[in-house]
Amino acid sequence: MGHRSLIPTRTTVKALAAGALLTTLLGCQSAYYGAMEKVGVHKRDIMVDRIESVTEAQTEGQEQFSSALEQFSSIVKVGPSELQSVYDGLSDEYEDSAEAAAEISERIDAVENVSEALFSEWEEELELYGSASLRADSRRKLSATKAKYTKLMASMRRSEASVKPVLSAMHDQVLYLKHNLNANAISALKGEAAAIKSDVEVLNRRMQDSIKESQSFINHLQSS
Repeated sequence: MGHRSLIPTRTTVKALAAGALLTTLLGCQSAYYGAMEKVGVHKRDIMVDRIESVTEAQTEGQEQFSSALEQFSSIVKVGPSELQSVYDGLSDEYEDSAEAAAEISERIDAVENVSEALFSEWEEELELYGSASLRADSRRKLSATKAKYTKLMASMRRSEASVKPVLSAMHDQVLYLKHNLNANAISALKGEAAAIKSDVEVLNRRMQDSIKESQSFINHLQSS
């Protein structure tokens, strides 16, 4: 008969996290981490779960921004009589894109929060070792993990920053259309579609880079 794994699965982490959601919403992070630890879910488990949550939001964000790009690019093909419906559609795409961007930022912030708590605890507990060699080994692993984390967070923040020019351009187009629902608007916005396309391409590359860094960090964390 095999032994049951003591490592919580991602499904378990999510289920337990849902039960402690109220505490999280109230901002009592230390109490939340303490409660989770009592049921066998440690900070590194939460960290992995939150990193995976960021990659999910980034993947969904890429899909949303690609959908928005398609809609914004189509404006050059419509007639003046269709501008009102096009405006309504673009406004919805902009709002959905802004929500996707906010979700990515919130999840990155959540990774940062648990990471700070994990590294602080790790540093403090180095002094609890009686063995100098084990303490030194743990310190080396902490240093290596911090270095990988710094690289990960830089990649996440770059992907987050790449969203801003896209949202700004979308906002400008929606605002311009709001006050110029005529043939001149189509002509004026033709050149803007190419700029948005370029910004979305940069966004997608940075999102993919961040997703790769996330997987690399998770592999490191789970093997250390």
